[in-house]
Amino acid sequence: MTETKKKCLECENLILGRQDKKFCSDLCRNNYNNRVRATDNAVVRNMINLLKKNRRIMEEVCPEEKIKISKKTLDKKGFNFNHFTHLRKTQAGSTYYFIFDYGYLELENDQVLIVKDNRA
Repeated sequence: MTETKKKCLECENLILGRQDKKFCSDLCRNNYNNRVRATDNAVVRNMINLLKKNRRIMEEVCPEEKIKISKKTLDKKGFNFNHFTHLRKTQAGSTYYFIFDYGYLELENDQVLIVKDNRA
């Protein structure tokens, strides 16, 4: 039998051992996979950070169960109204936009009602 000499996908060193190995070490395997997934990870990380920032702002301005606040105040704090985790419709037809456990309902005169959902 002739043994084919395979090179590590990351560092291109020769691989010893099983024929189906792709990497010479765990370090090379991890480095390769981290590099390949870096773009996807960055997109997800940025979205999670944006959602966490929105939640932090809502928690800061709503220390109790609920509060009315102006959209302008939230804008000044850097709140992004375009991103949320889920919607909840009431029986009356209103739509709450939730970021994890905090939600907001858009009211008249550029006001927003922020609520904390204590259901676990």
